[in-house]
Amino acid sequence: MQEMTIAELRPKAGVGPADPTPFHTPAAGTRPATTQSSVPLRHRLTAAITRLSRAGVRMLSEEVDYGRLLLFSPVLLGAGSAFWFLAATDIPVVPSLLGLLALTVAVFVAGCARPALQTTLLTLALMVCGMLCAQFESWRVSTVMLDSSVTTTVTGRVERREGDDRGRWRYILALTGTAEPEVKRPPRRVTVIARGADVPFEIGDIITGRARLTPPAGPALPELNDFSFGAYFDGVGANGFFYGAPTKLEAQAAPPEARWSSDALLEWLYRLRSGIGDRIRSILPGDTGAFAAALVTDERRAISNETTDALRQSGLAHIIAISGLNMALSAGIFFVGFRMLLSLFPGVAQAYPTKKFAAAGALIAVTAYFLISGFAVSAERAFIMMAIMLIAVFFDRPSISLRNVALSALVIIAISPSEVLGPSFQMSFAATLALVSAYQLWKERRVGESALPKMPALRLAAAVARFFSGVFLTSLIGGFSTALFSIEHFHRLTAYGLPANLATMPIISFIVMPAGLLAMLLMPFGLDILPWKVVGFGLDLVIVVAKTISGWGGNIGVGRLPSWYFTLAVAGFLLMTLLRTRLRHVGTALIAVSTLAVVVLPASRPPDLVISEDGALVAVVTPAAMASNRERPPDFIFDQWQRALVLTVHNPPRMLDSPAIPQDKERRLRLSREQQNEAKIAMQAAAAGAEAESFSCLRKAWCIAKLANGHIVTVIENAAYLGPACDAGDIVVTSVRLRFASCRSGAALFTGETLRRTGSVELRFTESGLEVATAFDALSRPWMRHRAYDWRSNSFTDSGPSSVSDSGG
Repeated sequence: MQEMTIAELRPKAGVGPADPTPFHTPAAGTRPATTQSSVPLRHRLTAAITRLSRAGVRMLSEEVDYGRLLLFSPVLLGAGSAFWFLAATDIPVVPSLLGLLALTVAVFVAGCARPALQTTLLTLALMVCGMLCAQFESWRVSTVMLDSSVTTTVTGRVERREGDDRGRWRYILALTGTAEPEVKRPPRRVTVIARGADVPFEIGDIITGRARLTPPAGPALPELNDFSFGAYFDGVGANGFFYGAPTKLEAQAAPPEARWSSDALLEWLYRLRSGIGDRIRSILPGDTGAFAAALVTDERRAISNETTDALRQSGLAHIIAISGLNMALSAGIFFVGFRMLLSLFPGVAQAYPTKKFAAAGALIAVTAYFLISGFAVSAERAFIMMAIMLIAVFFDRPSISLRNVALSALVIIAISPSEVLGPSFQMSFAATLALVSAYQLWKERRVGESALPKMPALRLAAAVARFFSGVFLTSLIGGFSTALFSIEHFHRLTAYGLPANLATMPIISFIVMPAGLLAMLLMPFGLDILPWKVVGFGLDLVIVVAKTISGWGGNIGVGRLPSWYFTLAVAGFLLMTLLRTRLRHVGTALIAVSTLAVVVLPASRPPDLVISEDGALVAVVTPAAMASNRERPPDFIFDQWQRALVLTVHNPPRMLDSPAIPQDKERRLRLSREQQNEAKIAMQAAAAGAEAESFSCLRKAWCIAKLANGHIVTVIENAAYLGPACDAGDIVVTSVRLRFASCRSGAALFTGETLRRTGSVELRFTESGLEVATAFDALSRPWMRHRAYDWRSNSFTDSGPSSVSDSGG
């Protein structure tokens, strides 16, 4: 070993630490080195900030070098679309187009010499482009929405159909006419449920019948999901049901050129899809057949409510949604099986690229799967992802990458930007993004298999361990990545999704999907019965697991969270999954801080009273329960109320024995002055004698409740009781569409007309008075505009009864 002198051990000038060493003694008369504690705090903070900023710039430069900023392009495009959809009014198109043109020119002028400016301009351009995509989609669909409920004779062509477990069929009809009365502004497409038909109608049949049509529902409470938004972009303008079984009409022969139109092609695909579902359900009856058909055609209504709830509560509902799991298993099984089949022929395997042949076959298989799946957004995303991955095999490129995820997101947002606000798009891409990001981190750290001993038993055990560890990590990552969106849209979490997925994924992967793929290949030859029986055996096991785990409970109610939390948490999630350097921990910190703030900060005060958008359902909210004016409130609305307010207990009304005043033959009711006084006295007596914060009801007449603060709420079903209700109560609610919106007594009045314009309502009593929160502030957006339509004048009227906020006195 070469010896070193003491002089060589001393640090050289400009190299190594500047602090004195034992071998260095400061010369006499020189100032000692400044210690860290003697440096002023502001200097230390300035130095720390300088170091952090330099590190941030360095890491940001590394992200740019790796092309990570490209991954944010669908985020910016989607943000622009979401901004347009959530805006109070439509954003003018001409200024947006001019702004996009100016930004595009500025991006090229800035050039690569000024990357920061160029990135900023490109960010703004992508957001403006997203806004324009949203505007163009709104123009493209231009769905006519039914303005108000009506009973009429409906005639239409069956475009799609789907049965449920109770023998009912839901038809999507292309409406061709209405009569008795004729709807002045009819929607082009409606969804109608038919009961009592022995044999369902075929796709393409023209049917007619007496039906009750209603507009698509708005939010059940302010800030909840607006179903009319989804219906508008799905092209469905009304929902309803037939009175009795509809009848079939003879269809007129279509012109020859129409047979090759896109509508005819879609009709053929839906007919094929429906036939496949019928075939599966004929082989596997009950929930098993409905489950199997849902895996292939995405027809889920035939699954019973009991099984659907069990799958949802156990965290297995994602199985029946045609998404990445189904597509990946189908493509993977076909790819591996076809490649193994080609390997049996050595001449073919040596002369031709069998891997690319297998990828082409798998691409054809997933394309066929997508065409018969109903075109759901989860299936669309999964198909695009799988197509990109399989096409990458043709060019010997890596198939699993974040760029593939970004490309599929760009395609979907450009085609259907409205999906950005939907839970299917958000949860699907969140799970995929988290899994691909985790896979890339794991790939960088994995250890090769060469370290394992070359013993078949050990290798088999290692393969089994890898499979279950992969299922464990996949379920864990998928559960955590979708939890935020489950809270936002469904206001609940599933506690036992991990053990449920661990128990069912081997069944789905090794029994259900391989047998299902074989059954689909043999179905054209009529040899698919045995494979479907195998599928049914596997799905029976899945249903048993789902019902067992759902019996453990585990549904955690979260309720509505502040809107700012969802925005911050999503931003943190995107930073955490899209970045590769330590900058991704900024996203982790953002999620942690925002979650801590939600837990620590006091929750917003719940409403004292909630009113549905049609005025037919009203509930008094207490810390322990909700008391409604209905003995059996409609599940569709009341379930959303219970989840959003985290209240599972329902207090039904106390029904009074006094008979209601009879109606005449025309179902009209007129009260004399004496009868009005009697009704008023009866209401006051019922309010005084009932339990606090609970309704007392006279059937088909009125309901009344006394709140804890002493205010009286009356709900009437007939406008003849309006006078007594206004005199007896402080808040009056009726589903009747009156032409005025206030009581002479000064009581706040909520009518069918005012609620039609405002949507559902929440009321809170504060020290300053009555605080009203409505679902809609204005009716200027396309999916809300039908609420401002007046069928009497056949025009849109922005003026009407005074607003709800002004109805009180």
